[in-house]
Amino acid sequence: MQNDWYRSFFQGIALDMWRNAMTVEMTEADASFLETSLQVPPGGRVLDVACGLGRHSLALARRGYAVTGVDLSAESIAEARGLAAGMSAEFLLGDMRELPGPAWFDGAFCFGNSFGYLEHDGNRAMLASVARALQPGGRFVIETGIAAESLLPTLKERFWAQLGDVLFLADRRYNAFESCLEIEYTFVRDGVRETRPAVSRIYTVAEIRRMCGEAGLTTVSIHGSLDGGPYQLGSPRLLLVAEKTAP
Repeated sequence: MQNDWYRSFFQGIALDMWRNAMTVEMTEADASFLETSLQVPPGGRVLDVACGLGRHSLALARRGYAVTGVDLSAESIAEARGLAAGMSAEFLLGDMRELPGPAWFDGAFCFGNSFGYLEHDGNRAMLASVARALQPGGRFVIETGIAAESLLPTLKERFWAQLGDVLFLADRRYNAFESCLEIEYTFVRDGVRETRPAVSRIYTVAEIRRMCGEAGLTTVSIHGSLDGGPYQLGSPRLLLVAEKTAP
């Protein structure tokens, strides 16, 4: 399985599918959670790590924050820049292991399962990069639906969904030796079929917490829902809030 799959995955029909899947209501609910959890004052600088099409960045910019989004997908960054005209949001084409800084931002977040896309050393480097980019005391929020306690109890190896005009199928296999999820995604539209591979490293909540700690990010709280409910075995998503340790 190709380890750098993410360099070419996020373009074309994959982005069309994602646009269809994410509603305005979902984005605004995420933005409200981020506002509460990051505790950044109005006008503060917020970093969106692996920002994709910029939906969270733009929602926070509309709420008065100065947001910087970073992503490796040129198509995503181009679209986000077009949508950001006149707003306090900038979008940079770049790797999440090499974020702007040091100490530029009052808060940061990584939403949408992006944590785990890299190999283990890459994920550690990403967390270290976030810590460098944050001001002391700045908070970082990770959101993922593929923490081990969320994913493994009810893992479906195959599923499909119709998202707008795109039929989306996923064939997933858990590789226990490497603790990763190996996925073959298939997209079908107008009779045209396209298949793309992906790999996500799977961590327990305790492993994520320890990795954050090694990077200088102390876990403040973990939640299983946007209303702040507790995280437990089988929670559909993990929301981990950490804070940069003062030097």
